[in-house]
Amino acid sequence: MTRPRRFVVGLTGGLGAGKSAALAEFERLGAATVCLDQVAREQARPGREGWTAIVRAFGRGVLDASGRIDRKALGARVFRRPAERRRLERATHPPVLREMKARVSRLRGVVVVDAPLLFEAGLEKDFDATVLVDCPEAERVRRVARRDGLPPAEVRRRMAAQWPSARKRARADLTIDNDGSRAALNARVKAAHAGLSLLYGGTPNGNAD
Repeated sequence: MTRPRRFVVGLTGGLGAGKSAALAEFERLGAATVCLDQVAREQARPGREGWTAIVRAFGRGVLDASGRIDRKALGARVFRRPAERRRLERATHPPVLREMKARVSRLRGVVVVDAPLLFEAGLEKDFDATVLVDCPEAERVRRVARRDGLPPAEVRRRMAAQWPSARKRARADLTIDNDGSRAALNARVKAAHAGLSLLYGGTPNGNAD
């Protein structure tokens, strides 16, 4: 029986859950990885398709003096107005998803894609399996407030734009709880990677036999 060239895993989780740390560990273990936040940042650079779509949707008032997207100002705007957030998603999701598919098509083995809005954007069909990284909301608020210098109320407002953890847990094929140390998270990612590699039909490093 011929194995598929790749087994594509959608990795998601709420703000501050630890997706980036989990993605880094998947990569260290041998999985190919794609980060949609990174793709979105690249697409928002002047002249790129995403930049053009954002300017078309919101006008040049969202640009800073150098012509780049003012991410902080745009974020404050869209997280306070759900209609504006949906406008941003309609503008940016198509180019980001096209780039995601192009990158994934060049990879093989176990491929892990960090997709923050995986369930909210209805992307499950693009993946062979979905993995949720989760931890208690109070800890996530604390992490994001410290990391981004935001007041807790603003962090909670941004979290409200995503599905609650319970709803994501019900949809995910696998949940990795990140409620302890980094070593504990890495151990759970290692176990998940081994299981996903077996589902793909390869060895634990993600390659087919």
